[in-house]
Amino acid sequence: MAYSYSNLHLEKGMYGEAGKSFTQVLEGLDPSENYKGTSLEGLDAFQRQLKRFDIHVKGSRSDMVEKFFSTTQSAVLFPEFVSRVVRQGMEEDNVLPSITATVTQFDGMDYRSISSVPSKEDKSLRRVEEGSQLPQTTVRTQSNLVKLHKRGRMLVASYEAIRFQRLDLFSITLRQIGSHIARMHLEDAINVIRNGDGNNNPAAAFTVGTAPIGGEKGRLSYGALLDFWAQFDPYTMNTILVPNAVMLDMLKMTEFQNPLTGLNFQGTGSLSSPLGAKLLRTSAMPEGTLIGLDRNYALEMVSAGDVTVEYDKLIDRQVERAAITSTSGFAKLYTDAGKVLSI
Repeated sequence: MAYSYSNLHLEKGMYGEAGKSFTQVLEGLDPSENYKGTSLEGLDAFQRQLKRFDIHVKGSRSDMVEKFFSTTQSAVLFPEFVSRVVRQGMEEDNVLPSITATVTQFDGMDYRSISSVPSKEDKSLRRVEEGSQLPQTTVRTQSNLVKLHKRGRMLVASYEAIRFQRLDLFSITLRQIGSHIARMHLEDAINVIRNGDGNNNPAAAFTVGTAPIGGEKGRLSYGALLDFWAQFDPYTMNTILVPNAVMLDMLKMTEFQNPLTGLNFQGTGSLSSPLGAKLLRTSAMPEGTLIGLDRNYALEMVSAGDVTVEYDKLIDRQVERAAITSTSGFAKLYTDAGKVLSI
């Protein structure tokens, strides 16, 4: 049986189609649905092109980087390979999906989100008598734009330096680049939670030892965590972001040494606090501070497209100083759904 993927003509221009990624362009020319019930089912259009040119990117039998450049057409696949592996690195141990309520895809650099700031009266569940007016929830666009930031890394390596490297080994460097980019986006998210997105909506800040938080300043106690948890009504503090030192302090608390909590941590590496909140440790958090949030309502991530690589340079083997970037920003949804506690 002849497959159409073997006859596609690949060229640089496939990266430049507005509103479409390289893979989406490939899928338009060679739809995956055409391969249902065949040995190629389960592969997307890009993976079928790897098969076409017999390029192995994983495992001990992975090819060398130069295999991509054996023909002018196979070289067109290299930027997409780089983009995919960087994306894998961004997704490994990525905290962002655990703290964002929604992700909005946006084509541009300045984004205007919506907001709804209910008063105490709006939050009350009042009985509505027959014929009376229903309580209202007002949704408005934010006054100020949410700025998106381009974060990235420069790949500094000559083609001669990497051409004989195995793709599996080269992928490790690319995944690390992805990890660094994800870390920068996380720092942006933490900054927006704490200081707001430019619309006068910083998180409420509390300090241990200062009412309504009990305890002794400079020392985190379980009682102080309970007082902090109590500030979230009507939201639920279901996620806590902490730096390493604060995580250690919490693990040493008697309340966190419940056998079931310990078994879950040892078995999965995930630690749920006795408060029912998921603990997320990250070095992006400032020392001596923790953030509590209701991840279902606190933060919106705005993404301007996918991972971007300078495909012209990569295809032409001008790997040295090729930029790999990702553009994202963050908007506060419900300000009271995220709060800061200083120890």
